[in-house]
Amino acid sequence: MRLDYVSPLPPVRSGIADYSVDLLPHLAAQADVRLIQLPDQPVAPEVAARWPVAPFEAAGRDEQGARLPLYQMGNNRWHEGVMRLAFELPGVLTLHDILLHHVLLDVTLGRYEYEPYVERLTRDHGWIGRAAAVVKRWGAYGDAVVFALPAHRALLRSQRGVLVHSEWAAGVIREEDPEIRVRAIPMGIPLPPPADPAAGRRIRERFGLPLDARVLGSFGFQTPIKRTGAVIRALARPGLEEVHLLVVGEVSPAVDLEGEARRAGVAEHVHVTDFLPYEDFEAAIAAVDLCLNLRYPTAGETSASLLRVLALGVPAIVSDYAQFADLPHEVALRVPLGEDEEDALAAMLRDLLARPERLRAMGAAARELIRSRHAPERSAAAVLDAAREWRDLPPPGGQTDSPPDIPAPSSLAWGRLDGALDVEGAELPWPEGERRTLRIRLRNTGFARWLAGEKGAGGVAVVVKLFAEGQDLLEGRPWLALKRDLLPGEEALFMTEVRRPPGPAWLWIEPQLFGGLGLSKYGGPHWERHL
Repeated sequence: MRLDYVSPLPPVRSGIADYSVDLLPHLAAQADVRLIQLPDQPVAPEVAARWPVAPFEAAGRDEQGARLPLYQMGNNRWHEGVMRLAFELPGVLTLHDILLHHVLLDVTLGRYEYEPYVERLTRDHGWIGRAAAVVKRWGAYGDAVVFALPAHRALLRSQRGVLVHSEWAAGVIREEDPEIRVRAIPMGIPLPPPADPAAGRRIRERFGLPLDARVLGSFGFQTPIKRTGAVIRALARPGLEEVHLLVVGEVSPAVDLEGEARRAGVAEHVHVTDFLPYEDFEAAIAAVDLCLNLRYPTAGETSASLLRVLALGVPAIVSDYAQFADLPHEVALRVPLGEDEEDALAAMLRDLLARPERLRAMGAAARELIRSRHAPERSAAAVLDAAREWRDLPPPGGQTDSPPDIPAPSSLAWGRLDGALDVEGAELPWPEGERRTLRIRLRNTGFARWLAGEKGAGGVAVVVKLFAEGQDLLEGRPWLALKRDLLPGEEALFMTEVRRPPGPAWLWIEPQLFGGLGLSKYGGPHWERHL
């Protein structure tokens, strides 16, 4: 196999860069591997000394012919060049985060470029993506859209195959798009020596933790989805007064862990180190009795930092959610999400920390899990097996894949309901007292599907009103409800009888939403005539 390895590499501060350094020796033992230098990203001299490095423009080919690109794709700006090249040159892509919406935001709206954001979201998610992009245009940076729309479809369909690190992630992709070739492989994590108690004691002394206390650890970049705030609040529950929390990793400006600790009354028990170099990171793991790796919502990533904790023989508590389902209970207990999360976590902590023999058994099982399932040579073999199988297959989406065919929204959810309304039989003159049959033709000229009247809220009916002397003479008459859903471009015909009253009168006909307003308030039609 002749592979071009495309990924952030040291000195970039990235878990995927660290993962690559662990994986590359085992790939290179079985294949001809060349590194591709990403734009504006240096390659550390010690890395360049071990493997050949080629410029970005040379990817996919050398003097001997074609080379298969092997992409490592994550969810931050360090992967912009990976994404760009993967669109141009199909290969095998390892998807470290199912969600790629954050990197899309970084490289579009983060540079005040709105149209590329709309184009990508539409390409990945059809009209739903286009609609969702509108709120971002006005600075609505909430997380709901970001986590609901993964923004990965076009990229994955442009690859020969996709690798992920959990069966949960593979299942999500298969469910979304059965045409994508996807396979779950183990994330390669070298098995280090067991945690060094002496190094752990030095870390405790350095950051002011009691040497004899029970210590919890939260490792990695601290964002709101890591739920470290929930851990801090759980520490304030009875029975955990002597427990300390060590937070190791850079802290996002979006969270205030020290403020959370003050408000919960546990400020003296929460210790935040910020970013630590790798050797100190391992020592910090040795300083804790139990790791906490909660997460909600999730970008679908398998946490390399969690696997490194397990590799050192430290057990964990994780959220009962998504990719964590792949971890056996023998190494990681699961705390439920929801209103009872903090109480459930506190109860779990009281039980585990009071049973050191169980913690030791879980730690031993954790090391065995990493040794047996996550050895880097096993991961490299799985990568190469997939690459050999997929290297000559075409991408399922080709290079000009169209947006997904997503059914249009209904009148229950859509805010604009364009249409046309024609009425026959109300032509003037219309003699007083004469009864006529009106033919009302209603056309859906908009984007949304109009629901049948029997579907209740959001259903559409035609309402006929006849005003004379300030009173609706047809009040109480049943509405003319759509008998079936009306798709864009379709029309429905209604017939009703109306008698012309004596004196001046005003005939008003308008479609109406059950549970809502007349369609004229949503951009729809109405018809009126003075008699």
